[in-house]
Amino acid sequence: MYHKKSLGQNFLIDYEIVDEIIRAGEISLEDKVLEIGPGKGFLTDSLINQAGQVLAVEKDEQLSEFCQNQFKADNFKVITGDVLDLDWQEILKQHNFLQYKLIANIPYYITGKILRLFLENSFQPEILVLMVQKEVAQRICEKPGRLGILSLSVQYFGKPEIVKIVTKEKFDPMPEVDSAILKIRVDDENRLSPENEKKFFRLVKMGFSNPRKTLVNNLSAGLHQEKSKIKKILDKISLEENVRAQALRIDDWKKLISYF
Repeated sequence: MYHKKSLGQNFLIDYEIVDEIIRAGEISLEDKVLEIGPGKGFLTDSLINQAGQVLAVEKDEQLSEFCQNQFKADNFKVITGDVLDLDWQEILKQHNFLQYKLIANIPYYITGKILRLFLENSFQPEILVLMVQKEVAQRICEKPGRLGILSLSVQYFGKPEIVKIVTKEKFDPMPEVDSAILKIRVDDENRLSPENEKKFFRLVKMGFSNPRKTLVNNLSAGLHQEKSKIKKILDKISLEENVRAQALRIDDWKKLISYF
């Protein structure tokens, strides 16, 4: 079957990797699974056999039709459309996906948008298992001292881990880079109120506005406040005045928002 380079299609062709994805998702017959980008249905087949319900979304009309004809199971349905344009609040409600798990082998250029869509909204899955570019997975799983906006944002919403590095030979056509199975277990226990969450991310963006500058300089510029005032606040939460944004832990950012 053909593939569309414009859609970033690289199809998984290794059954061992499929098994790794199923295990990472902790999928059982009690689960409802949303699959993004079923493609030729290589992973879909296993999901249908091991999950209670599978709802797939495929942008490519020909592949969507192929999956609909290929899989006649009662627990499977495919939607044709762009995952980024659909009303997921309504779709998940219609299909009674109040609790679900997200499995996706997505074009790498929309990884960040997919993460924001399904982590920052009220319709979060319990677990996300995504096939992503290896370097992106490594960035997301970074520790304090090397955090960026992407890693900090994902770790605010859940606990990411790299399940397995997947070499490019496991796909057809072969991509230019290696991949990784990224698992994120969503954790709502320590989330801030909606109002404070907005403050949190606003402050984070300011703090990372110029990675070469100290947090004091970035916050002073972003908040239009004297550096001396910012330094005093950092001192109150036991942060050095020359600290940079990437060194802060999530709890440090949470403490910071109470002062602004």
